[in-house]
Amino acid sequence: MFNNIAYAMGQGGGAAGGEAAPFYIQFAPFILIFVIFYFLLIRPQQKKAKEHKDMVTNIKKGDRIITSGGIYAKVTGLDDTTLTVEISEKVRVKLVRGSISTVFPASGQPQAPKDTKAIDKK
Repeated sequence: MFNNIAYAMGQGGGAAGGEAAPFYIQFAPFILIFVIFYFLLIRPQQKKAKEHKDMVTNIKKGDRIITSGGIYAKVTGLDDTTLTVEISEKVRVKLVRGSISTVFPASGQPQAPKDTKAIDKK
């Protein structure tokens, strides 16, 4: 009786024994996932960051802005990293350039955000 059990346990090698898949086939799903993440997440975020950087560098005196905190202001002074803005008569505040979300040039047309396609479709 014990002899049959030992014989049955020794039969497992026939069907499972074979060559492993090549290296590139094993990693193809990971590469595919990375490509999908790049085009759906990384690339659009880089594009948006570049547009924001261009918008912030093109600010001029007299432009009207909206900060990321929702404060409307008029640019009265410029520096390399900061802006002096007037939020009310004789009330001036210094802001970091990165805290600006929208710029209205002196012409009155908003410069950003350029992602209005997603807003218009809703």
